[in-house]
Amino acid sequence: MNALVTGSEGFIGRHLVSSLKEKGVHVEEIDIKNGIDLTNWEQLHNFIKKTSKIDVLFHLGAIVFVPYSFKNPRITYTTNVIGTMNLLEIARIYDIKKFIFASTYVYGQPRYLPIDEKHPIQAINPYNRSKILGEELCKGYYYDYGLNCIILRPFNIYGTGQNKDFLIPSIIAELSSKKITLENPKPMRDYVYVDDVISAYIKAATYTGKGVEIFNIGSGVSYSVKEIANKIITLAQKKNTTISYTNKTRVNEIMNIVANNQKAKEQLKWQPKIDIDTGLLTMLKEITL
Repeated sequence: MNALVTGSEGFIGRHLVSSLKEKGVHVEEIDIKNGIDLTNWEQLHNFIKKTSKIDVLFHLGAIVFVPYSFKNPRITYTTNVIGTMNLLEIARIYDIKKFIFASTYVYGQPRYLPIDEKHPIQAINPYNRSKILGEELCKGYYYDYGLNCIILRPFNIYGTGQNKDFLIPSIIAELSSKKITLENPKPMRDYVYVDDVISAYIKAATYTGKGVEIFNIGSGVSYSVKEIANKIITLAQKKNTTISYTNKTRVNEIMNIVANNQKAKEQLKWQPKIDIDTGLLTMLKEITL
């Protein structure tokens, strides 16, 4: 198998490229850090001309940080929407048989829990709005050109190598100071470990279904910010660490998110294997090495 991975230098991309190579897959890598801009059609096209025939395209390259998307909507939409359109066009022109799109949580305020793929979608920030637009482009390229697309909607991904702007690595980073400051202790999220997410991408690459398929990728369990912080302190054996909360509530804050992952279990033959304590311990061990 020959694979193309965009966003190959990102948090998920690095893990995916490593896993694919371990399995003997030839991987072509595209990332802005390597000088390839997904929104630059000629640059992208010239790169693809020099590659081997691609069997599967993993499109992970995107602006993914929600606060950044609020401050920089034009860059977010340009990167996430135009970039996706360019990659779909590459798949069409070069007859790439499978396009795997990295989406995100797109359901807004839950009408019911756990949330399945049939739940209505609702954009609540520029980031997930851009991903919804990307999903629509995927559907368009299937209906118009027959391009098979798999859309993965991971919930809250965490794991080794994640940017410290995100909740769990930010808490771990503050352990050494013995004082942790967080915003709202109450919001609950479905955390899925990065290795489980990579497993879902690998399963998607060998999925034989046709058309456009959407899969939730989540653990099926949610934890509050307070529970996560307390778990990290306990697992790190930092009993003297104090936690304070500003009680700031974000715009359009969602108080609880839980994934229904039954479709992924049944059709992708995927299920999460790493529980929250094991995942957190793995991250904590990384900083002590």
